[in-house]
Amino acid sequence: MPDDLRARALRLLGRRDYGRRELGQKLAAYAAEPAEVEVLLDDLEARHLLSDLRFASQRVAAKAARFGNQRLAEDLRQRGVDEDCVRLALAQNTDEEERCRKVWQKKFGVLPEGAEDYARQVRFLRYRGFSPEVVRRVLRA
Repeated sequence: MPDDLRARALRLLGRRDYGRRELGQKLAAYAAEPAEVEVLLDDLEARHLLSDLRFASQRVAAKAARFGNQRLAEDLRQRGVDEDCVRLALAQNTDEEERCRKVWQKKFGVLPEGAEDYARQVRFLRYRGFSPEVVRRVLRA
């Protein structure tokens, strides 16, 4: 395994955490063979420099104030994080209803007056990844 590939991986990991698949995709363009990347990723995981769970936890912590659990989970899945890590990262997360209430308060601040207003607020919160039950509870308050 070339030292320049390892140096590139360490440089990338020095800036922020990556998931295994995401880092592998970035390094694949610089490797002579795909096996080199896999060996390097295994070595980085063994040295605890690469961790999907740590990446998922940090990603959730950074985005949780603006998004609901469904959107956060989908973002992690698209980045190649396995379901167990997604579940663990979301379990460490704060109360979804409170986060939804803060997002709603910042955007709207007043309860919907009519059906059209209600639908618009529901759409906004659902797009942000909050579950229908949580949205209903927030808009009833």
